[in-house]
Amino acid sequence: MERIAAALERMSPPPLDAPDFASAEAFVWHTEPDRLVPVPQVNRVELALLVGIERSRDTLLANTRQFARGLPANNALLWGSRGTGKSSLVKAVHGTICGEGLNLKLVEIQREDLSSVGRLLGHLRGAQERFVLFCDDLSFSHDDQNYKSLKAILDGGVEGRPDNVVLYATSNRRHLMPRDMIENERSTAINPSEAVEEKVSLSDRFGLWLGFHPCSQDEYLAMIRGYCAAYGVPVDAEEMRAEAIEWQATRGARSGRVAWQFFTDLAGRKGVSLS
Repeated sequence: MERIAAALERMSPPPLDAPDFASAEAFVWHTEPDRLVPVPQVNRVELALLVGIERSRDTLLANTRQFARGLPANNALLWGSRGTGKSSLVKAVHGTICGEGLNLKLVEIQREDLSSVGRLLGHLRGAQERFVLFCDDLSFSHDDQNYKSLKAILDGGVEGRPDNVVLYATSNRRHLMPRDMIENERSTAINPSEAVEEKVSLSDRFGLWLGFHPCSQDEYLAMIRGYCAAYGVPVDAEEMRAEAIEWQATRGARSGRVAWQFFTDLAGRKGVSLS
């Protein structure tokens, strides 16, 4: 009987207890069973260290500040080249808003758990706090149907998105779908335009589209100089420039991620801790 009871509880777990949202600034949503796990310390960099994305930074910061103050705000899709600071910007903006004394919580949901987003919003709907629901690297494959449920929750469902929740997502794809998926629908559907519209309409649910593109060499070097100044890493300017350019050449790209990877190597060689 005990084994049967345990199996039934796994199949139909008890409702999630009301989380203590005052215990942390950020939470991670897990399923099986549903739970919100507090994050003691968010992995992020200071907003001032994000160089070369000033326009996107200011736009997202203003939108988030409006939302945290109880004013209307848009869902935001941060799309573009890999390693250009999309995820870092979301976390840095959240840290800045919390530093201003506004009660804003960051809740991360994995793309694989999007089918449970309706249950998550049910737990957040009645809370006093305001929440940024964050999904990193949001994209969908040709056989993934989660985008349909997400569309209804973002804009169009009967309940709709709670007033105290806004969704920020990052993606390498502007329309969240692989191009060959859209082209395949265009070539095989009875009404090609309708098939394509169904796929790309998900991205239309985001009021803000913020594009991120590869940085210039000057911006790349400015990022590294900013990191060196912030963490107190002593280095000769010409030596740093030569090594940084060689580093990005071996990677075949320049980005904020490549700049941080070079700086991590540089700090280690100089014996400076980044903790």
